[in-house]
Amino acid sequence: MKILSIQSHVAYGHVGNSAAVFPLQRRGHEVWPVHTVNFSNHTGYGAWGGPLIAPEDVRAVIQGIEDRGGLAQVDAILSGYQGGAGIADVIVDAVKRTKELHPAARYTCDPVMGNAKSGCFVDPSIPPIIREKVIPVADTITPNQFELGFLTGTEPTDLESTLAAADLAMDMGPSTVLVTSVERPDRPEGTIEMMAVTRESAWIVQTPHLPFKANGSGDVTAALFTAHLHETGSLAEALAATTSSVFDLLQATLDSGERELRLIQSQDVFATPRMQFEVKRVR
Repeated sequence: MKILSIQSHVAYGHVGNSAAVFPLQRRGHEVWPVHTVNFSNHTGYGAWGGPLIAPEDVRAVIQGIEDRGGLAQVDAILSGYQGGAGIADVIVDAVKRTKELHPAARYTCDPVMGNAKSGCFVDPSIPPIIREKVIPVADTITPNQFELGFLTGTEPTDLESTLAAADLAMDMGPSTVLVTSVERPDRPEGTIEMMAVTRESAWIVQTPHLPFKANGSGDVTAALFTAHLHETGSLAEALAATTSSVFDLLQATLDSGERELRLIQSQDVFATPRMQFEVKRVR
């Protein structure tokens, strides 16, 4: 599979393309990263160096790929943190042009906005743009529960309300919704869940909740789910494999005592997921 990944880039650590590209390559996929920012490190540190990349410069990189015949070969497009508000138009245009050249190509949008603990941590102008412009052209979206609520104007909490919110999101355009960081009030203490939903079915998987914040784990999740769904065509298998790899990556990071993801050290879990968690059908 050939993947066009339009995301942020950091030199130190692993978020955005710095988190997504290597796991995809380790699974044997060709990835063409297009950066929306070029920062020294992720913004969670409170200080960083480097620029936002202007939309016209991002567009020029994509144009250069198209000029080489690349867009016609793209099987999947992946986007995450957008940096500036103008990037959305570039992404939407790239999806349109790619699908004109290769109609079978699919687009996964990770609508990076915030989370339940931190609230919204991007420029306030970006979430409405993602909702109104980007989500309608996506095939798959990978919001966390907080982001799903913003996109749909709801407050998903339990299983029923989260499924209903996913259905509302699909009414906007996508055919597949992966909801990360699902925290139902009736779940066993010390657990967290992830849910994958289409019109035909919905599946949920539960893992231990590891007690730390891991920047970039959502970027790895969106990338691996995109790959596994393409490879298997099975929603349940894609959810199980993605969850297995991401959990083992997070466990290795926690055990290391380091702040940044142990992405390189955990590379074997991307190539060969242990498949240690059971997925259950909930619709």
